[in-house]
Amino acid sequence: MNRRTFSKRIAAVTPLIGFPFIGFTKHSSMTFSKRIIKPKRLKPGDTIGLITPASPITEEQLDKAIQNIEDLGFKLAYNRRRLLARNGYLAGKDIVRADEINRMFDNKDIDGIWCIRGGYGVTRMLDMLNYKVIRQNPKPLIGYSDVTALHQAIFKKTGLVCFHGPVGASEFTSYTQKYVRQVISETNAPFKIEASPQNEAMENRVYNSYVINDGIAEGRLIGGNLTLVSSLVGTPYDISYKDKLVFLEDVGEKPYRIDRMLTQMLSAGKFDKVKGIILGVFYNCEASESENSLTLAEMFEDRLGALNIPVIYGMSFGHISNQFTLPLGINARLNTTDKTLTLLEAAVI
Repeated sequence: MNRRTFSKRIAAVTPLIGFPFIGFTKHSSMTFSKRIIKPKRLKPGDTIGLITPASPITEEQLDKAIQNIEDLGFKLAYNRRRLLARNGYLAGKDIVRADEINRMFDNKDIDGIWCIRGGYGVTRMLDMLNYKVIRQNPKPLIGYSDVTALHQAIFKKTGLVCFHGPVGASEFTSYTQKYVRQVISETNAPFKIEASPQNEAMENRVYNSYVINDGIAEGRLIGGNLTLVSSLVGTPYDISYKDKLVFLEDVGEKPYRIDRMLTQMLSAGKFDKVKGIILGVFYNCEASESENSLTLAEMFEDRLGALNIPVIYGMSFGHISNQFTLPLGINARLNTTDKTLTLLEAAVI
């Protein structure tokens, strides 16, 4: 799962002062939470805590994240030294990154938590998280890519609705801003999400949506980055897809690699009782003309076309500039005819 880099913006912010170590709860003592917990909505002036739970970031990425989130009207709190920490391909030691998440949830002055980037590393620390603290202090947690593992673990262990949306260092286009504001700050429902006109107009066909299986389906949203959800199959953080609307995206993976991950999930029975599958934009995943390969579209048709459920490709989420925000655990309706996804309930209270 290759990651994109981001350009530079400069901003200044006061670092967050550290808290005492919060500790963690082993996964063996935790069971699936059947209760759905919605966090409080975020309002202008609320304080967002910044974290780097996976790969390291540059100062340019940090500055860009600061600018993006301040432009949404939020205040920021963070520990700059921890955010810029490096341990090879990780943003610091596992226990330190896990501790930062635990402390952000435990801190009463923090209203929401935003991941600056994904990359790799979240799965290494899932059993270092204090799920009791997280459950007792529900807050919006926003990000995507490797953050999928964090979302899925927290949702399974606590029932907290998490948000598959732009990381702090993403391109915050007007389309991206519109939907992240709506989903994390508004309580009106139902709310219809429509595909990005800019994506549909792109000459690169990977951005263009198309229907694999037509239909209308309703269910709770679950999913995220395909590499991560497939890697969690069979672990304590695996989630049942029964009666769910499953959304998936990835970046930098050739069709045969996506085929392998989907085949693993099919073999594990993950799609046996799902209501529908929503595929995002699989950026930089098409095979070159010189390769002996199925096209991306042919591979998806081959692997998912036989499922007797609605399946659509190219909805506006993934490693792209114009992306909408998806709340895990919220009831939604997929309509492949008009290529819309409608949130049937608010994700926040």
